[in-house]
Amino acid sequence: MAEENRNAQTIQDKRQLRREVLARRDALSEMQQSAAGKRITESVLTHAWFREAGVILGFASFGSEISTDEILQETLRQGKKLYLPRIAGDEMVFGRVLDLAYLQTGYKGIREPAASAEQFAGGTEAVLMLMPGVAFDAGRGRIGYGKGFYDRFLAAHPQLIGRTIGIAHACQLVEQIPCEDTDIRPAQVIVG
Repeated sequence: MAEENRNAQTIQDKRQLRREVLARRDALSEMQQSAAGKRITESVLTHAWFREAGVILGFASFGSEISTDEILQETLRQGKKLYLPRIAGDEMVFGRVLDLAYLQTGYKGIREPAASAEQFAGGTEAVLMLMPGVAFDAGRGRIGYGKGFYDRFLAAHPQLIGRTIGIAHACQLVEQIPCEDTDIRPAQVIVG
């Protein structure tokens, strides 16, 4: 019973933190958004993991998230394989993207590859995964949007965990994330 109460409290704490951080992020001006996006883009594109990777598991930014479009375009320009998430029922899969112009509006209005796109299935090439999130802490704790898509995907592909980077605005850093056993921390967090 005590464990159930603790889990219920953790879920409630995450909901409250999610509301607070999203309000801060949504309040950023266009100039603040743009400046942070440029800093993150430069940090990612010059990162050793990006340079070494033949495959990038990225995400199409949505709303007030750090803009990923330039990172995604540069990935394609460099001839790296780009995969973006697509929600299929309760699961997240990564579909291959050859041109951002062909992304479709999907789950919650987020741009995603078509259902017919080749799915990421692993392989021998070096992979870098970029992770969105609502909030992060100094210990790389992460709160997503509440559905656990990234946690479940990484639990099914544990070989990717060591090459994951969470990206966020500075206002998304919090003192401590209330974590559950199923939460998977990115290997690094870069803030703009």
